[in-house]
Amino acid sequence: MQTAIDFQQLANAIGDAIIISNSGGSITFWNPAAERMFGFTQSEALGKSLDLIIPERLRGRHWDGYHKTMATGETRYGNDVLRVPAVHKDGRSMSIAFTVALLRSQQNEFTGIVAVIRDKTARFQQDRVLRKRLAELEASQGA
Repeated sequence: MQTAIDFQQLANAIGDAIIISNSGGSITFWNPAAERMFGFTQSEALGKSLDLIIPERLRGRHWDGYHKTMATGETRYGNDVLRVPAVHKDGRSMSIAFTVALLRSQQNEFTGIVAVIRDKTARFQQDRVLRKRLAELEASQGA
């Protein structure tokens, strides 16, 4: 039994952020979870550069990889979860985990990238606290 899936309904219901950007890196899709996660409304995000959520210090490296991916059609992150810092609208740092997939036109040309993103900030902070505590315990054992 085949069921037609309404992409818009799925994207609006899902808890993960879905962001689609065109070949130049402008945002063309921003679902409600992306609004909740990053603080920007859909109208604030659509048509803007992905720089909206990329920390300034990482933008050069991001764009080098993005343009290379669009030119070659190859990404090493297609099946791997990428964990990177991001920025919320209010300026606070975030930790996100995401996967990406290349989008193609009917002529098989690369037209953009879709990212499915999860906020991992709380988990990252918990892990940092645990690592610090472990280092303190190990240091006290060695003293």
